[in-house]
Amino acid sequence: MSKIIYLDNNATTQVDKRVEKVTRVWQTNFYANPSSLHFFGQKIFEAITLSRKKIAEVINSKPDEVFFTASGSEGNNLCIKGYCEANKDKGKHIITSSIEHPSVINTCKHLEEQGFEVTYLPVDSRGFILAEDLNKAIRPNTILVSIMHANNEIGTIQDIVSFVKICNQHNIPLHTDAVQSFLKLSVDVEKLGIAMATFSGHKIHAPKGIGFIFKRKDIKVKRQIDGGGQEFGFRAGTENTPYIIGLNEAIQIFSQKDVRNMKNLQDYFIKELMKINSIHLNGPEDLTKRICNNINFSVANMEGEYLLNQLSRRKICISTGSACSSKSTKISPVLKAINCPTEYIHGNLRASLSKFTTKREIVIFLKELKNILKQNINSLKEI
Repeated sequence: MSKIIYLDNNATTQVDKRVEKVTRVWQTNFYANPSSLHFFGQKIFEAITLSRKKIAEVINSKPDEVFFTASGSEGNNLCIKGYCEANKDKGKHIITSSIEHPSVINTCKHLEEQGFEVTYLPVDSRGFILAEDLNKAIRPNTILVSIMHANNEIGTIQDIVSFVKICNQHNIPLHTDAVQSFLKLSVDVEKLGIAMATFSGHKIHAPKGIGFIFKRKDIKVKRQIDGGGQEFGFRAGTENTPYIIGLNEAIQIFSQKDVRNMKNLQDYFIKELMKINSIHLNGPEDLTKRICNNINFSVANMEGEYLLNQLSRRKICISTGSACSSKSTKISPVLKAINCPTEYIHGNLRASLSKFTTKREIVIFLKELKNILKQNINSLKEI
């Protein structure tokens, strides 16, 4: 089997050829600094402004509430650290969940070292945060709530609207990490009611190294990079024009047809997967509550790393969890949080689809997985 089967799209996606073409043109032909006052620089600045406007339309925000960053991790750091540092006179208590991305968890741990208190909300066995737990956790000195829209490992979609209603009763802003949900779910910032949100390009077929945040104009956040006046004085550094243009292109060409195709493939994938003995599905069984491209499962009494290596030898790319922590052999904190049964917790795999995934690739994956499990059973019998 010579062709790579790539089922690790929650880690990163293949850059769309149309995006790559646009990016290359702006890299080679339109290279002026957008801060330069000459006509060439201003032409570049106008292109960035147009991209910002189009992206703002997609999330239903104002253009000057969109700020370009280098990654989702930078965006989460900027929103959480920046807000807490700018508003610590109001209180030093933060609420987040126990299943957030490492860029949120580790940012909160950093703030704890700076004297902030953090409450890590528990989740149920499918990864859902309960509204009553959030309500109980709020204190007079709570200044920020950060809860991800959809989980990067098990795909759970949180009820952000309900959480915002609770936060609004206490005049507390809510930030959401929308890196995995963006374009697969509607991220209408007005309908959700969120104060801040984080987005990343390389999860939606744009290049690595570009993302953006949404921040309402009335939300006070301390800049984290000092320098020039780029991004309305909020985020210093010469704008990455080719990738900003590429990001906008990726957003504009992503369609609801792509989402439906992923959803249909997910339905088929999980249906066929659950026919295999000793398989446990992690995350919501109700697939309307799971992000459309996520399939997270465990094999009883097996090591996920062993399964990953066996699949990798067959040129099948899959993950054992978050790409930002998957090089660690420790048990996934997300699986711990959902109380994954002991016999399944080590044998975890995450498949994640993209708009380029085909049914044939899934069929091959399932066949190879069955072969690996069969070989393992036969080896045990010989022992």
